[in-house]
Parts: sequence; structure tokens; C-alpha cells
Amino acid sequence: MAPARTGPVWLKWLSITRPIAPQTRAVTTEARADPHPAPGSRAATLGPIDQLRAGRLGRRLTQLVAGLLLYGFSMAMLVESGLGLDPWDVLHEGIALRIPLTFGQVTIAVGVLVLLAWIPLRQKPGIGTVLNVILIGLAADAGIALLPRPDALGGQVALLVGGIVLNGLAGALYVGTHLGTGPRDGLWVGLARRTGRSQRLVRTVIEVSVLAVGFALGGTVGVGTVLYAVSIGPLVQLFMPWVAVRLRSDDGVHEH
Repeated sequence: MAPARTGPVWLKWLSITRPIAPQTRAVTTEARADPHPAPGSRAATLGPIDQLRAGRLGRRLTQLVAGLLLYGFSMAMLVESGLGLDPWDVLHEGIALRIPLTFGQVTIAVGVLVLLAWIPLRQKPGIGTVLNVILIGLAADAGIALLPRPDALGGQVALLVGGIVLNGLAGALYVGTHLGTGPRDGLWVGLARRTGRSQRLVRTVIEVSVLAVGFALGGTVGVGTVLYAVSIGPLVQLFMPWVAVRLRSDDGVHEH
């Protein structure tokens, strides 16, 4: 079920930030309201090794890499628009303004630190988790180097809208491979499980916190932040039926 459209927009991060795993074994997902597969689905039962054995690995790995690279490039488009970022990227940009590292390098470093936090939480990363940490940051830096920052508002808006749409497609591409959660999403999932708090509450606290810290460090919060929040979930849901890879069925027959 999509989140109720009540209260301030900034409280909606819990349901509309980066996707990490499909909602069900079918090819559709809810609008990021719960990024984990349904308990009865095959995807919900897969550990890191079983993810690799679930069939169609060549297609899934190719799609995973493509999705992560496009995701990083879409982040660069939002950065170069100058009109606002999602919470974690506000943090990444804020840190990059304070230390001699690029935006992409900070994204990778934060991903590594967050992944280390999985250890006490007993979260198990998949190959998609590891590649997420590395490829998104590299692609973001490449995109920032290639894309000029437009002076005209029209160019900024075009980058913003194009970046959000591409982000939705890229998110659906890598979510649909069933090859592991993103490090930041795995953090709040693990914390919710260990503390007994609701996933929505834990995710809200984390993402509002990183947004506040990033803004205090100088990260860009603006109309793009709000537009991303209200549109990214529906966009991922729109693209998911077209790109999600069906896993091998329980009786050994591949689905298409």
C-alpha cells in the first residue's frame, strides 16, 4: 500500500527513497513502501549464494551492472541540476564540500562504512550489495565530469526531471535482479529487526537525520528534494514490470 499523503513531505522518505529488493516474486512492486520480498515469495528465501543459483545469472548480472551505472549517472544529473538531492546524496555532497574527496568517492566511503555496520546487525550482503558500493560512486563522478552545470533554469529543470526519471528506471533495473539489497537500506532493515521497532520508523529517523546533517554541511536541499520524494516510488513501480527478472520457479521451470 502506498503511504498516506498526509503530513509534511519530508516525512515520506520512509517509502520513497532508493529501492533495494522487489516486493514479490511477481514483476510488480509497491512504491517502495516495503523493499523486501513478501514472506511467501521465492526471493524472500534467498541468501547470497542462493541468489546466484536462482537462474538467468548472466542476464541478471548484466542488468545489475547496467542499473547501478545508470543509477550513479542519474545522481550526477541531480547534482549538476543544482536544484536538490535525495537525503543520502545531500549528506554525500555536504561531506564532499568539507573534505578533499569527490562526491563519488564520498558516496563509496559512506557505503563502505554503512556496510561495516551490517556486521553487528548480522546482515548478509549479496553481490549486488558490494557492486552497489563501488559502481554507483564511480558512475556519479564520471557523470559529474561529463555534464556541464547549466546556467539557465530550463537546463537545470531538464537535468532534474531527466535525472529523476532515469533514477527510477535504474532503480527498477537493479532491484529486479534479486541480487542483494543496497547497503543503506540494509542498515535500517537490520536495525529494525534488532531493535524491534517498525521499519518505517527506523527508516524515517535515519533518513531525516542524514538529510539534516547533510544540509548543515552545505548539501543541496531544494525543489528537487521534494520532487524526488513524491515521484521516485511511482516511477520505480512503473518501470518494474518491464525489467524485473523472474527467478527459477520451485519446480525447476524457468519463468519468462
